[in-house]
Amino acid sequence: MIGTPARSAWLLLIGGLAGWIAAVTLTVERFKLFENPDYHPSCSINPILSCGSVMATHQAQVFGFPNPMIGIVGFSVVVTIAVLAIAGVGLPQWFWGGLWLGLLVGMGFIFWLIFQSLYRINALCPYCMVVWVATPILFAVTTDQLWGASRGPLRILAEWRWTFVAVFYAVVVLLVFLRFQNYWLSLF
Repeated sequence: MIGTPARSAWLLLIGGLAGWIAAVTLTVERFKLFENPDYHPSCSINPILSCGSVMATHQAQVFGFPNPMIGIVGFSVVVTIAVLAIAGVGLPQWFWGGLWLGLLVGMGFIFWLIFQSLYRINALCPYCMVVWVATPILFAVTTDQLWGASRGPLRILAEWRWTFVAVFYAVVVLLVFLRFQNYWLSLF
């Protein structure tokens, strides 16, 4: 059984709740749009920050249902694990490995969604971007929890986890700026 440092447990809870709230909100917005095609989602702010534009694409329902429903389930699991960790419940290594694999798949899905948003859909979903921010943090915390005490390459991955998160954020911000630079610069 692996105990979880309090800081890590709280980061899991905060990140999991942020992702869960974003997923639930986006799902509610999507169902309102299903009910009324003229509905204007609260996250459709301008031509670039427009989840309504994103929700209208096939990429928004890759598996035949709205993608945020995956987030509701996945982030519920993270929140549950975080609450157990805060309560001091030690979880087996394989359990953390399962969470890490789930977050790895989530990161792959996020990479794909970022590419689709920037270069196919040409719009950004604010609630989706909350998930883009939360998931790498959850992945970093889980990486440390799983491999922080090991040796070799996995230990190096755990030691450099926050650098990888910072590089991910920097690359995404740069890509967003470059893709929509004409719009951003027109605001000034």
